[in-house]
Amino acid sequence: MRTQRCAGSCGTLRFVLGDQLTRRVSSLTDLDPERDIVLMVEVRDEATYVRHHKQKIAFLFAAMRHFAAQLEAEGVAVDYVRLTDAGNTGSFTGELERAVARHKPERVIATEPGEWRVWQMMQDWREILGVPVEIRADNRFLCPREDFARWAEGRHHLRMETFYRGMRRRTGLLMEGGEPVGGQWNFDAENRKRLPKGHRLPDRIGFQPDAVTREVIALVEREFGDHFGDLVTFSWPVTRDDALAALRHFIAGCLPTFGDYQDAMKAGAPFLYHALISPALNAGLLTAEEVCWAAERAYRDGAAPLHCVEGFIRQILGWREYVRGLYWARMPDYRETNALGAGRALPWFYWSGETKLNCIAQVVADTRAHAYAHHIQRLMVTGNFALIAGLDPAQVEEWYLIVFADAYEWVELPNVHGMVLWADGGVMGSKPYAASGAYIDRMSDYCRSCAYDVKVKAGPAACPFNYLYWNFLIENEDRLADNPRMAMPYRTLRGLADQRRAEIARDAASFLASLQSLPDADYQGDQTESAT
Repeated sequence: MRTQRCAGSCGTLRFVLGDQLTRRVSSLTDLDPERDIVLMVEVRDEATYVRHHKQKIAFLFAAMRHFAAQLEAEGVAVDYVRLTDAGNTGSFTGELERAVARHKPERVIATEPGEWRVWQMMQDWREILGVPVEIRADNRFLCPREDFARWAEGRHHLRMETFYRGMRRRTGLLMEGGEPVGGQWNFDAENRKRLPKGHRLPDRIGFQPDAVTREVIALVEREFGDHFGDLVTFSWPVTRDDALAALRHFIAGCLPTFGDYQDAMKAGAPFLYHALISPALNAGLLTAEEVCWAAERAYRDGAAPLHCVEGFIRQILGWREYVRGLYWARMPDYRETNALGAGRALPWFYWSGETKLNCIAQVVADTRAHAYAHHIQRLMVTGNFALIAGLDPAQVEEWYLIVFADAYEWVELPNVHGMVLWADGGVMGSKPYAASGAYIDRMSDYCRSCAYDVKVKAGPAACPFNYLYWNFLIENEDRLADNPRMAMPYRTLRGLADQRRAEIARDAASFLASLQSLPDADYQGDQTESAT
């Protein structure tokens, strides 16, 4: 797929990354179809800097090919380099060098990337390419990086709620006369219901792969067949039209009940009422602005209640914009912190799903099948276990970056490092999100089919989340006991008899010693057999 319209040299070579698939991205805003060429590349480095889930690679390559075809249909010249094209260097920089040699552009324009490592790479392009290079701000976000940095300057604790209220005022979303609609900013207390027994879930929309996507799926299976994940269930929207259809489906059929059950979990039901638009949103097929306003229209039209709409908008206008701003404000040092001194190797069952812990087995199986788990599964199942088991932050963060179709470091790192693991020492969260098995039992049906008994506190039949939770408090007493939001559990801990504390430590040590990890604690491929 290569169109050349310039004789001798072109005006501007416009480099579009695989997660910038919108005609409105800043690198394309002033495109001149008569003189400019858009460069898009499939490179092995981006598929393997971590061993991404097969569905994430397939999603991005398929979405890129469809976006390139859309540009060409508009009369835009596109130089599209496929993964298996002869001479493909496997890297962004190498392909830019080759493209500059081919087209001899007057300049190169790109939009800033979402990840620090690519940003560092871009800093060398002016010298390497020998032509002017302009890196533009990413206009797909509602809070520019510089604005967040000004808000964050001088603050150690960067609380999302404060940022979110400012963004509500800034955008006017769910606002009336300078005040929040409904008289309060946050309806989270109304959004914590467990699914009722026998509750009928909505049918969810999926997208049958077309010929282009089927070709990409075959390519990924051939080139990255040893990566984690399945491809047979692939049904992500890979075009702008399909992404809009997914958004409409969510707004009409799921948003009216989303808030009530957004924290619920159910075996065999990975999607529930969640939007399933984050891969499309993070790749540019949808914009945060249009998604938020579509949700607000549903409230204004009486099609969805306020607590559901506010809870959804908070995830995008609040969390998504917030973690992106925090990432850029605190990198590159942010990832190096380890406030709780955690260092245990990632257990093998994060890859295989082979564990008697039914909640983790369910979430890993869903993640393997769909490259997806919703936010409570990520935070309170796989994340909560990682926290209370003291797993090494770098290994946990790599796992989250690998296994989800919507994962990019800008969104994955702050959520996992700060929210899940509290490795930043409270920059993001005022306390660690640690919980015993009671939380999972309250919000899911996982415990009903588990080999462990969530109501048992000690011994081999006990749910490991129970004693791991108390062991986590014991091991981190020096670090956390003075935290005001941890006062209640530490009062309870101080009331435990020495014998009970010793029992907790013994059970935790026995269970943690039984965990199996890969020989070098590094993922080696799509293996499902037990580690021995």
